[in-house]
Amino acid sequence: MPAIGELDYIGSAVRRALLLAVSILIIFLIAPQLFDRLLEVVSESDRLRTIRPWWFVLMVVAEILSFTCLWWLIRLLLPKVSWFVAATSQLTSNSVSRVVPGGGGAAAGGATLYRMLAVSGTHPTQAGGALAAMSLLSTAALAAIPAIGVTIALFGSPIPEGISPIAIASGVLCVLLLAVGALALRTTTPLLAAGRGIDRVLRFAGRIFRKGWHVDAKTLVTERDRLASLLGDRWPQATAASALNWTFDYLVLVFALYAVDAQPRLSLVMIAYAGGAVLSMISITPGGTGFVELGLIEVLTLSGIPADRATVAVLAYRGISLWLPIASGFFAWLAFRVKYPRRSDEAPSPEPSPT
Repeated sequence: MPAIGELDYIGSAVRRALLLAVSILIIFLIAPQLFDRLLEVVSESDRLRTIRPWWFVLMVVAEILSFTCLWWLIRLLLPKVSWFVAATSQLTSNSVSRVVPGGGGAAAGGATLYRMLAVSGTHPTQAGGALAAMSLLSTAALAAIPAIGVTIALFGSPIPEGISPIAIASGVLCVLLLAVGALALRTTTPLLAAGRGIDRVLRFAGRIFRKGWHVDAKTLVTERDRLASLLGDRWPQATAASALNWTFDYLVLVFALYAVDAQPRLSLVMIAYAGGAVLSMISITPGGTGFVELGLIEVLTLSGIPADRATVAVLAYRGISLWLPIASGFFAWLAFRVKYPRRSDEAPSPEPSPT
């Protein structure tokens, strides 16, 4: 069983590094006109009506598939958990983590997921280890996306217009995420190099904020080995589930851009998407509302997409990827309580664990 505290620390450290790097860049871009831009974005919401309905259908389907991959990942880590429990607990915890402000969202969401899994019959130790492993897999995949986008942007050619390039670009992203995941789980030298790079970033950030942030690359390898031991021969499926989760969510943004007749260079959209995902960790507002929208719009505009079209696309994307799942979480919680009405009041106290 993985050392939950160590896995939690590594996942948190990586998230802090990503959050710091992207937040500095995005906030620098949007801070001078923050409130004026927010008002402008809100005023553009009526233009969502100009998007053809079938684009919204595609976005909803892609988001459902994204969440289904998370439920699949939970079941791979906890094979005895049913699809019902995996879906309802994850949707509920996602809603809690997004809604709770002030830095407590991730902890509250993790505690909710832990509690619901324990109520359904999962051993607390297994639940805690699975949550830490899921966080580590998800964070590693997110960290790989901007690197993939930068590589494609530097060495690839602009992708032409049309629906087929969407499938090509998302397929390339998924394959590369699978390759990164397999490389991290099955080889040691690249993981050590990545650990040293993360450690340098954290130490630099720690000097700025006077924090003792660091990651021991050897500890990263040790925890990787424990994660691989937990997964056993299910590691390819777990890697695929994590990669597909981000790929389908990325497709929601791509569909939104094509819905407003934008002509995105999809490699640059990957970078913008990863920045938005990291900014959503800022819990000053629910789901990073305001920060994510403005950051995404500014980066997409810098990539060559007209500001008015970027604004409408981002509003559509956030409606599907943030607010629809939040609303679904309430109904998921009701369904869970119907199936586990009494035991919900007898669950053990939750252990801190990331979502």
